[in-house]
Parts: sequence; structure tokens; C-alpha cells
Amino acid sequence: MTSFPEPTDPAGSRTEVFLRYLDYFRESTVAKVSALAEPELRRSRLPSGWTPLELLTHLRHVELRWIEWGFQGRDVAEPWGDRRDDRWYVAPDETRADLVAALRAQGAHTTAVVTAHDLAEIGAPGPRWNGADPASLERVLFHLVQEYARHLGHLDVVAELAGGPTGE
Repeated sequence: MTSFPEPTDPAGSRTEVFLRYLDYFRESTVAKVSALAEPELRRSRLPSGWTPLELLTHLRHVELRWIEWGFQGRDVAEPWGDRRDDRWYVAPDETRADLVAALRAQGAHTTAVVTAHDLAEIGAPGPRWNGADPASLERVLFHLVQEYARHLGHLDVVAELAGGPTGE
């Protein structure tokens, strides 16, 4: 697993710092979900009703929405493909392995985009911005880091309730 990117670890650039944190949070999420027993993957232990597999697909779509649909301004067929009836959704035939592979592939795409652009670069206009001016890549990455950190904290609680791993 990727080690926590300590603030004292030397980094060549702010871009590297952002990518280290995203990699850490993404891989920590994968590790938590991978350590859960199969029955726990589609079970919710919270009143809100989300499951660990639904969290995986949500995070993949978060990166898709902010990097491809948002920053790159690409036409994305289903930017909200992680939702059905206003809640997170995973089809019955989707497996942990499928969703982990999709999340990692999305992460590889994010890394490729981030390394090819300056943090100050402004995203392409498009529907992701809901009529507002597009954000810079740095602001998009800051949002992604907080999204991952928040959801990994949620997953920490769910994994502990399920008898899975605790702590970082």
C-alpha cells in the first residue's frame, strides 16, 4: 500500500503533493474494501444505506466528473452513472475486482492529465460547471483530495463495524 505522504516528505512540486495524496487515499480505499468479507460489500451498516461497493463506484465517478467532464470538458455519456433514484448504485453483476480496476484506471487517467497540465490552468467550459466559470486544475485537485479523505473516513467506520481493519 502507498504510504501516507507526510508533510515533511520532500516533493518536487505541488503537483507531486496532490498526486501523492490522491494515490494514498485511493489505495487506502481499495485496501479497506479489499479486506472486507464478501457479504459486507453489498451490505450497508449505516442509516444512509450506502455500501462499500457503492462508495468505490462513487469515487471513480467523482474523478470522472471533475477531471474528464469538468477540467477536460469531455463529453461523458453518464457522468452521474454512480446514481440511480437519487442514491449510489452498483449493478448486481459488478464485482469488487471490476470496481477496483475501474477506480485504478480512472486514477491513472487523472495522473496522466495532471502531469500534462499546469495547476493554474483553467478547465474547459462545459456542463460540469453549472454555468459558473471553470475552476483551475489546482482547485479541482483540492476538491478531489477532500472528497477522498472524507469518504475514506466514512469507510473507516463502516469497516470497523463490519469487523474489518481499523485505523489508517
